[in-house]
Amino acid sequence: MPLFEPFEQSLLAWLTVTALFGLITGSFLNVVIHRLPRMLERDWRRQCRDLVASGQDAGLKEEPRYDLVQPASHCPHCGHAIAGYDNIPLLSYLWLRGRCRHCRAPISARYPLIELLTAVLTAVVAWRLGVTWQAAAAIPLTWALIALTFIDFDHQLLPDDITLPLLWCGLLLNLGGVFADLPAAVIGAAAGYLSLWLVYHTFRLLTGKEGMGHGDFKLLAALGAWLGWQLLPLVILLSSLVGALTGLTLMLFGRHRRGVPIPFGPFLAAAGWIALLWGEALTRAYLDWALP
Repeated sequence: MPLFEPFEQSLLAWLTVTALFGLITGSFLNVVIHRLPRMLERDWRRQCRDLVASGQDAGLKEEPRYDLVQPASHCPHCGHAIAGYDNIPLLSYLWLRGRCRHCRAPISARYPLIELLTAVLTAVVAWRLGVTWQAAAAIPLTWALIALTFIDFDHQLLPDDITLPLLWCGLLLNLGGVFADLPAAVIGAAAGYLSLWLVYHTFRLLTGKEGMGHGDFKLLAALGAWLGWQLLPLVILLSSLVGALTGLTLMLFGRHRRGVPIPFGPFLAAAGWIALLWGEALTRAYLDWALP
């Protein structure tokens, strides 16, 4: 069903607008990726402080406000506040040649790359799904998966603040069958969680170690709620295959030590995104190859 009448006749306009929204959102995602883990750490400390009796909390001082809005963006080197004209996605980085306007310290290239990545993936979703309600839902899902990917890569953490709303959004969307019928979505959520839960506990019983975090269960449950149980085998297969190849490659070239965990969330997120756009086509291609 068409969503925005003005874009029906112009694919270029649709892709341009969605890419611009993606670029702007990518700037916000940089804030989420950087601040959300620190916000959670502060909240954990606050909870510890609340549990400690008064008189024993001298080392747990009240901390200033820190969230996605405050404090204002500032240079991590000199602390100078970043003006709005220096915070334009991608363009400001190019104009300043990757350096702070005030202290000339280098700014990580990761920030504009995340903005560019978000714009490109947003446009790909818009191109693949067209001017539809599916695209309107899949674009925010893409943004959430980007944030989860980089947070897990940095901190080996998949925050409930993102995974649990994703799960409920998937179920609510599929009340209307946007991506799957409701029974398939409910079964997908349960099967996604339980499949990795079983792998986790089996591995722990056999080795005495934890092979993955609980956030992985919740992310796969969320993907099952969005895609339905039918695409979960593809998501698990793709994420496991790419994760194994990445781990072997890193160890082969000495970039990763044996025994050091590799976050699984980025591979789940990438596999889920691919399944969202090409899952049915990939499944059909595999079945045609396996069952000629």
